[in-house]
Amino acid sequence: MKIFIKNFDENYNCDLDNQLKSDSFFIANLELSTLLLNNDANYPWLILVPRIKFAYDLIDLELNNQHILLNEINLCTKFLKENFVVDKLNIASLGNVVRQLHVHIIARQKNDLTFPKPVWGNALVKQYQINQAQDLINKIQQFLITNTKS
Repeated sequence: MKIFIKNFDENYNCDLDNQLKSDSFFIANLELSTLLLNNDANYPWLILVPRIKFAYDLIDLELNNQHILLNEINLCTKFLKENFVVDKLNIASLGNVVRQLHVHIIARQKNDLTFPKPVWGNALVKQYQINQAQDLINKIQQFLITNTKS
């Protein structure tokens, strides 16, 4: 799997939906997807956004790209399970607000703020302090470098 990591303060891919840009931090470009950290410190929450124009649903991807996306989801879940207490993984592609295909990967804990309810609309967003976000992003980037092949 190929990865490309930018500095924390560099701009996003210009094709990324504006809502995703404003609600998240860039982590890396993987082989197919841009990996983001959702800016809600209530939950360990990653987002994968395939860099395929006019992809709104999983079925809009060619089968090979669906497999690549599944591998990227597995990589993200491995990071979450190795670095957080995870009672349940929530993996979802909803697209009701943001039409661009994106996959949420959220590590849920039985004692998190809203469990067992959904993360959307049941608690106020707690934005990361910039140093907290940077530390977590650095940790994820190191994990990617260690766990992917160039």
